[in-house]
Amino acid sequence: MAKSKFEYVRQFECEDKLLPNCWIVVRVDGKSFHRFSDVHHFMKPNDERGLGLMTRAAQNVMEDLKDIVMAYGQSDEYSFVFHKNTALYNRRGSKIMTNVVSLFSSSYTMLWPRYFINQELQYPPSFDARVVLYPSDQNLRDYLNWRQADCHINNLYNTCFWKLVQERGLSPVQAQERLKGTLSSDKNELLFSDFQINYNTLPELYRKGTVLIRSKDQDSSPMTQTNQRTLVGNPLHSRARPSTLVLHVDIIGNKFWEENPEILAPRK
Repeated sequence: MAKSKFEYVRQFECEDKLLPNCWIVVRVDGKSFHRFSDVHHFMKPNDERGLGLMTRAAQNVMEDLKDIVMAYGQSDEYSFVFHKNTALYNRRGSKIMTNVVSLFSSSYTMLWPRYFINQELQYPPSFDARVVLYPSDQNLRDYLNWRQADCHINNLYNTCFWKLVQERGLSPVQAQERLKGTLSSDKNELLFSDFQINYNTLPELYRKGTVLIRSKDQDSSPMTQTNQRTLVGNPLHSRARPSTLVLHVDIIGNKFWEENPEILAPRK
């Protein structure tokens, strides 16, 4: 290929190759999503349409980038885990991150009418992203544990908060003051005594978030782990695509990892 005298400008590009032998996590986060959800009339404390749309966009990313071994999502965020030995884009951090967040954002916008049938998109949603490296399997698991614990803490608070606002008529400031300094046990007692709600019976989608993993060989791996598994393909593409499994399960304990050892297994 012919060269020009202007090609010297490539010398200014930064080489941002990520460290080898580390798990790569790209976390996508909604930008100013409190305002976005208010403008688009999301139901509180949880909107199944919004959560479903987030997961469908995440599936599109996962099915397009084969080196993602799993993803975890809650609220307006999704974390994508790339295998520690991936050579995708020569492990260039900016290349990996921008491909993930751009595909996620475009998928979210494109799929909006399928989930919010009667709600026109008022303005383009925006997502930011970051790349974090985790050198050990335990580091990676602790990261995912942190995100799932965050899902539970936030959902418990939000469930109490919106019950006080919607059913007790408290203002947001009053509800916030009512919950100030309360422990998880206090919030559980509030839900049970004031609203006859056992928090543990609420949908696991809300309490545990969503886990995406790749489907196993259906002939050799019957879907007997949990009745919450859902096999979902990718209708955005006409050609056949690998499917992903959508789970709403605990990932802090060992059971999930014992049932899915291929996630952390070394690549041959």
